[in-house]
Amino acid sequence: MEMVLETLKQIWQGSGFFGLFSDPRSLIMILVACFLLYLGLVKKFEPLLLIGIAFGMLLTNLPGSDVYHPELWDAFIDQTSEFYHSYSHIITNGGLLDILYIGVKSGLYPSLIFMGVGATTDFGPLLANPKSLFLGAAAQLGIFAAFILAIVIGFPGNVAASIGIIGGADGPTAIWLTSKIAPDYLAPIAIAAYSYMALIPLIQPPVMKLLTTKKERAIKMEQLRAVSKTEKIVFPIVVTVFTCLLLPSVAPLLGALMLGNLFRECGLTDRLSDTAQNALMNIVTIFLSISVGATAVGDRFLKLQTIEIIVLGLGAFIFATIGGLLLGKLMCVLSKGKINPLIGSAGVSAVPMAARVSQTVGQKANPSNFLLMHAMGPNVAGVIGSAVAAGFLLTISQLG
Repeated sequence: MEMVLETLKQIWQGSGFFGLFSDPRSLIMILVACFLLYLGLVKKFEPLLLIGIAFGMLLTNLPGSDVYHPELWDAFIDQTSEFYHSYSHIITNGGLLDILYIGVKSGLYPSLIFMGVGATTDFGPLLANPKSLFLGAAAQLGIFAAFILAIVIGFPGNVAASIGIIGGADGPTAIWLTSKIAPDYLAPIAIAAYSYMALIPLIQPPVMKLLTTKKERAIKMEQLRAVSKTEKIVFPIVVTVFTCLLLPSVAPLLGALMLGNLFRECGLTDRLSDTAQNALMNIVTIFLSISVGATAVGDRFLKLQTIEIIVLGLGAFIFATIGGLLLGKLMCVLSKGKINPLIGSAGVSAVPMAARVSQTVGQKANPSNFLLMHAMGPNVAGVIGSAVAAGFLLTISQLG
């Protein structure tokens, strides 16, 4: 009888249930994962990514699952370890999500997603109105405002840079930068970035109405000029050469973005463009989301800093919206009322959601208003701007 009881005891102690109740952090993280699943499934907050992130979080916090091992990645980034930057060590000793996370750590997944974004993006509105570049640049104010504020609060420079990039409203860029300079903070930063992207229709309109008058919001803009095919083909090539010479570290992201756009515009690679937009994008999204969620291990996620990151991320996003709007108001004055300042709020890189919000708010002020294509210019400029900002932050982090 004692042998039977001892066997049952060992089975119980070896089960996940024993680990679940012996460490309350695992149970808390499972509840957090279920809450995020609720947001993705029921509230439809960025479901394509949030569902995968939440499920990855769920898997990694089930005791005994052995799908992700933070200690392996600690050794990977420890310059004194014999396993420093050793992917072979990860492949040999890691679990399923450790192996998938290699694509995040190497920057592969964010770059491939950027290729898909490029293949779905029309840079025509930006080329038709090059001044949109300035609005996209102004919206990066949120990145640097949050970066400075995070340093003032006491975050290390690398973590502050990762917090700041949330203001770009660009999930892949936030993941790309954070995985390189602050991997321990990847989960909260990714969750904040994608949550605020989903909340754009709630966050931006009050700020837009606060900083603009009804007269400004009602301004109708002239129809954009037609952009030639040659311009659309030359643009991604020129941008790639210039930006990658200026900031070589941004080559993986921006190069992939512009290659995807070239696939779209050249008219000779429809199959490649379709693959980048659909099949490849979907596969990479699955791998990216669950491997990012796997990094949300209880003892690293359940910290006061996680709440601070989420709050600072919201501040970054609001400041980004303010930066675009303020420059939009200035351009409105300089153009003698020909530019609707609402398009400045689309300078964040959440394509095309931010542009749609500009259209919606503008149409409420003037039902005959049609700002969508005008707002798409700053919107796609914001994609380029956030990638350049990430490259700049990566460069100064490496210098520091």
